[in-house]
Amino acid sequence: MISENLKKVAADSNVILSAVIGKAALQIFLLPEINFITTDFNLLEVEEYLPRLASKYTLDEKLVQWQFKMLPIEGFSEKYYRNYLPQAAQLLGQRDPDDVHLAALALKEDIPIWSNDRDFEKLPVSVYTTSKLLKILKND
Repeated sequence: MISENLKKVAADSNVILSAVIGKAALQIFLLPEINFITTDFNLLEVEEYLPRLASKYTLDEKLVQWQFKMLPIEGFSEKYYRNYLPQAAQLLGQRDPDDVHLAALALKEDIPIWSNDRDFEKLPVSVYTTSKLLKILKND
């Protein structure tokens, strides 16, 4: 049984990209009891990077794009979490402006962030790496 605070998580671009190429993150995306959300900003970032990722790993680009489209993840527009952008920007400081969107979404939803990026460490929401999530989920 998955703990209540892991029923919904905000997924960062890096874990989405990892899942698309079949790495460990894919195991987590395949768990039906977790709702995965992200921002349209992150989804666009992933889409832009897919051709380079396919090339880097010598994968068929159409297959990589299909895998991306099959991930059970819901995107939210900036309009949905806009009121939390200033707080997220203040908390993240100058670390990575691209991370502000996902942080704002997580703050609005009051849910953990799933990322392998250390920029999220000082937020008032939990942050889980893929390896940490896999350990937790194996114990549940």
